[in-house]
Amino acid sequence: MNLADFRKEYSDRGLRREEMLADPIAQFSDWFAQATELGLHEPNAMTLATVDASGNPYQRTVLLKSCDHAGFVFFSNYGSRKAMQISVNPRVSLLFPWITLERQVIIQGTVEKISTDESLKYFSSRPRESQIGAWVSNQSEMIPSREFLTRKLAELSERFAEGDIPLPPFWGGYRVIPDSIEFWQGGPARLHDRFLYLKSDGAWTIDRLSP
Repeated sequence: MNLADFRKEYSDRGLRREEMLADPIAQFSDWFAQATELGLHEPNAMTLATVDASGNPYQRTVLLKSCDHAGFVFFSNYGSRKAMQISVNPRVSLLFPWITLERQVIIQGTVEKISTDESLKYFSSRPRESQIGAWVSNQSEMIPSREFLTRKLAELSERFAEGDIPLPPFWGGYRVIPDSIEFWQGGPARLHDRFLYLKSDGAWTIDRLSP
């Protein structure tokens, strides 16, 4: 198999400056709605990139759970590897790879924890099994076997057999506050369309980038 032979010609759908909304959050919401309407599998899946104390980059897929002008929210164990890296360096990047639509969105910004009330509101909306799962996993810690997890799941399922399951003190949400959002649309002859929004003094500017 020769990977150099893998290539795809992109459509001439294109992206024009006059089509871009002045507000990048509104533009993202518009693209997200289109991805959802067209039935993309998990359009809220995004790659989260963080950097550790030694400058080593890490990436993983997380799920966007809310988006508004305050930022982009996801949830995690506060003891996870990504959480430890965020505590050292709150600068992160998000990537939405909507390949079927020949689109991607890249977001850069700073992370902060959301309030306990916000985390509790989302936690309470999760399926009961997912709530227990948050208690089971000490995310990113080494474990001896999968059986270790299933035993712990059984123990906690019994412990929380009745009543509401409380919010784990080590679990909650993060909000990425963006200062850069790039919209990429594939184009023929690799002449892709890229528009970069940058935030300065509370206002967004928009510029076209060379592909």
